[in-house]
Amino acid sequence: MTHKVTLSPEAIGDFQALYDYLSPLAGERTAAAYVGKLYAYCMDLRTFPQRGMRRDDLRPGLRIVGYRRKASIAFRVDGDVVTIVRVFHGGQDIAFEDDVQN
Repeated sequence: MTHKVTLSPEAIGDFQALYDYLSPLAGERTAAAYVGKLYAYCMDLRTFPQRGMRRDDLRPGLRIVGYRRKASIAFRVDGDVVTIVRVFHGGQDIAFEDDVQN
């Protein structure tokens, strides 16, 4: 079964913030390539979405999977839809506000 992958508005902001952070440090091309690969990894959750660690202690149904030991992807699986809730890079704290329940 193939799932549909969607991004929450917060996850879209996370991708943009990551690009904005990396671009002056590594250059636009490198930042775009890294963010693109991270995005592609998120889209790959459509074929095997039950991977990662369940984190019901943070939010019921939440899963977190790492990417290259540099990023953490927080997502939910509801039926045949995978929702990327947040994308955290580096040493960012994984915290969720009450309004991020999509």
